Amino acid sequence: MGLFGKNQKKIIEELHKKSEDHCKEISKEIDELLDDLKTDYDENREVVKEFTSFVDELKTKLSPEDANRLIDFSSRLTKIKRCAKKGVEAMRELARDQRKVTRETHMEYEEYFYLK
Repeated sequence: MGLFGKNQKKIIEELHKKSEDHCKEISKEIDELLDDLKTDYDENREVVKEFTSFVDELKTKLSPEDANRLIDFSSRLTKIKRCAKKGVEAMRELARDQRKVTRETHMEYEEYFYLK
């Protein structure tokens, strides 16, 4: 005779199914968000380089004060690009961690069912 009766095993199996469905749903959402974020980042990754080239062309035609303001703005855009890149990397890590947790949870349930 096992530790749990048939009713408890059925409840645990239902919990396993719900947990697995939730994990798959969350993983799917994370993957979709990551794809969207990567697509947007890839489409715009060259903008800062293009803008910097444009600033280099313009700064000789501007007053020193305006040129400095434009250079400052350009450096802030570079920081925004770094933030965007970190966001993509963080989302990639989140996706990887979610897949890992899903596998571990599934293995724990499988281990339980084989030990019953």
